[in-house]
Amino acid sequence: MRFHHSPHVWSTFPELSCGVLHATGLDGTVEVGHRLDRYADTARARLAGGPESGFPEIQAWRRAFGRMGLAPTRYRCAAESLLRRLRRDGELPRLHPLVDLGNALSLAYAVPVAVLDLARIGGDLTVCRATGAETYLTLGGETEQPEPGEVVFADAAGEAHSRRWTHRQSGASAVRAGTDEVLVVIEAMHAGGAATVRRMLAELARGGGRQRRRGPPAPSRADAALAPCLRNRVCTGNKPGFRHAGPVVMDNGLLEPVQAARSAPRTPRQQEYLEQTAARAISGPRAQVERQLAELLDRTGAAELVACGSTFDRAALAVSDAELAALFGRP
Repeated sequence: MRFHHSPHVWSTFPELSCGVLHATGLDGTVEVGHRLDRYADTARARLAGGPESGFPEIQAWRRAFGRMGLAPTRYRCAAESLLRRLRRDGELPRLHPLVDLGNALSLAYAVPVAVLDLARIGGDLTVCRATGAETYLTLGGETEQPEPGEVVFADAAGEAHSRRWTHRQSGASAVRAGTDEVLVVIEAMHAGGAATVRRMLAELARGGGRQRRRGPPAPSRADAALAPCLRNRVCTGNKPGFRHAGPVVMDNGLLEPVQAARSAPRTPRQQEYLEQTAARAISGPRAQVERQLAELLDRTGAAELVACGSTFDRAALAVSDAELAALFGRP
């Protein structure tokens, strides 16, 4: 199963920063109230200084919704909706420990967090423009069809797992008591969003997994029970590579060579972003790339590295996958 954003989404929203976390072996019975209270208190402290509509994170998503032709005060990102509910009701309902943690993190950082049951997703999952033929199941059990051109989370089976991007999640892939494997997607639009996403992933991943460097204090037993496999397994950023480290570009030209990328027509803003990303690239001969990736593991404490890319050339993608597999010593 692959998760990615379509080229149209990346080109329209170059400021997007995304983090993805894969977790298995969930325990839906543990108590996480101590963490929920801490995140909610952080949100309440921010709200005491003014409504959520003034938060930079929320304003950035409102601008994104405006670019999609959506009225920002009618359709809000999930983080804004959660903050409005907290301000109105004083607390959020409890659903499932991991969903509750995702909602609480969303409150504290004002950034949308989606938690999806992987067993209920058919094939690859893409954030893209809807064709209008997809089906969407509301949390209330009703069936809808997204409008053509609307940004959704769409799987290969034609199921839409969100409406209007981060506005509303689907009931089809909602986490429930028997959920064992999930995909957590965190998406930020504001300046500094990449750093925010990294912090949120680290917070969510606390509680399991082998550490390759010194980190925060050992997790509580409740945290460890919640997600014995919950760790920073996937951390992607803006295309063309990892926002926190830069793309992986080897001398044989994996995916899109830097020079070819630089020569493609772009707006000044897109070109500036490309140059900044290329400057952080992990590149060079195979041995050098391998050494740099090992240093990245030590620096981030990640248990695994996952390289993600998108290209219109499927043959190039196949070559890239084979080269990366060989680099990591896998068939």
